[in-house]
Formats: sequence, structure tokens, C-alpha cells
Amino acid sequence: MDDTAETDGRRTPPQAWRELQDGNERFASGRSANADKDVARRAELADSQHPFALVFGCGDSRVSAEIVFDQGLGRLFVVRTAGHVVDSGVLGSVEFGVGHLSIPLVVVLGHDSCGAVQATLDSVRTGVLPPGFVRDIVERVTPSVLAAQRAGLTSTEEVEAEHVRQTVRLLVDRSALLSGAVARGELAVVGLVYALDDGRVSVVEVLGDVDGASDIED
Repeated sequence: MDDTAETDGRRTPPQAWRELQDGNERFASGRSANADKDVARRAELADSQHPFALVFGCGDSRVSAEIVFDQGLGRLFVVRTAGHVVDSGVLGSVEFGVGHLSIPLVVVLGHDSCGAVQATLDSVRTGVLPPGFVRDIVERVTPSVLAAQRAGLTSTEEVEAEHVRQTVRLLVDRSALLSGAVARGELAVVGLVYALDDGRVSVVEVLGDVDGASDIED
């Protein structure tokens, strides 16, 4: 991984957010157009990378960030775990993207029909935890389920959205690097829920400024 941030055409948080929005609209409407996957693009990226956004998402096979946002090679720095649960490796990876690659936008990408959330709802309801390391995932999602219940949120979709909100806040609360970048206006963190059926994302949480976006050329 290259530590050098892009100096020409660097995006602001609003510009990066607009670019992701535009890409998701292309994908959802069946107009995917990104062609940054050919031999020339691979050669261009051989010695460095300059992603404009970091996506921390669920490992679900139906929610590939590069496809969902219609982005080619080198555009997104992607971190994935089941249920987008946070551990020290995730925090280190996100801090690397923001601190060393100067990425201006972090997205937490949840989705409907999330197996990790449903497993946690079942465990909270029955009091029975799953075996093996799946238990670790459930234990990390449980605070989000309890927060949703305290807020009177009962449907699976509402709990999934709350888990995204809690994950956004957890990243910024745990990382002084992220919270400092947000405070300085250098970073925004956005929580999204992806709808499997229509391919569109919905915003459920924003920390930082993503308003006033304008287009930018590479």
C-alpha cells in the first residue's frame, strides 16, 4: 500500500460524497459506466493508489462497494467484516486510509436482510449465543440492538439502520485521528443502508460536512 496522498484533484468531503452518490445512481438505474479496470488502469496504479473514499461495509456477497458505487480500480479503499463489526484491525485500517492516504470520506455501508443483525436479534430474544467466533460478531452487534430497543425501534430494518448509526459513532468516538479530522472539516463519515432489491443507498447518519458538493475531474 502506498502512503502518498493525491495532491492534484484531491476531493473535499462533499465532492467525494457527490461522486459516490452519482455512482450509486448509475448502478441502481442500470447505467454503470466505470471502465477503470483495463490493462492501462492496472499499470497506472502499480506504484501508488489515491482512493477518494473509504467504504467500511458488511462482508455480504451482495453488497460489493465497487459495484454498488460504480467505481473502478483504485477509487475506493474497502474494509469489510460480517455485520460491519469494529475491532482493532478495522480501526487501524480506517486510520491508515484517512491518515496516510488522506481520504476525505468514510462510509459505513449496511444493508437490509443482514444475517449478522438477524442472528443478534435472535440471540437477544432467546438468550442463546451462537458457537465459535460467530459469537464474537453477535456480541459486537448486541449494543446496537439494545440501543434500538431502548429507542423503541422494533422492526429488523430499523435495527439495521441503528446498527449503522452506532458504527459511525463508534469509529469516530474510538479514533482520535478520525474525530480530529472531522472537527477540522477534512473528513466526513456517512452511514448508509443499501437496499438489496433496488440497489440504492439511504443516508441514516452523517458526521461532518457533505453539503455544497461540486464535480471534480481527475
